[in-house]
Amino acid sequence: MALLEDVFSGWGPTVLIGVGVALVAPALIPAAGAVVRPVAKELIKGGLLVVDSVRELLAEGQEQLSDLTAEARAEYAADATTRTARGRRSAEK
Repeated sequence: MALLEDVFSGWGPTVLIGVGVALVAPALIPAAGAVVRPVAKELIKGGLLVVDSVRELLAEGQEQLSDLTAEARAEYAADATTRTARGRRSAEK
């Protein structure tokens, strides 16, 4: 009996825990997969929502910047036309 106690006193509980985990793991893995999969899908859906929102925001910002650039070019062209017309009048005098 003392020999058996000496054998299990050092690593016995660890082996028993390992054997228990090996026996229970096949039952727990599918259950954990059933919980983890929906959570992972929701996280992915949330990420897609964020990506779509950012894309939409960037598209709106790009459109506003494009409009602003077009307005600035139109004003610049109008100012250039005015400067050219003034220059012609000055040269005629």
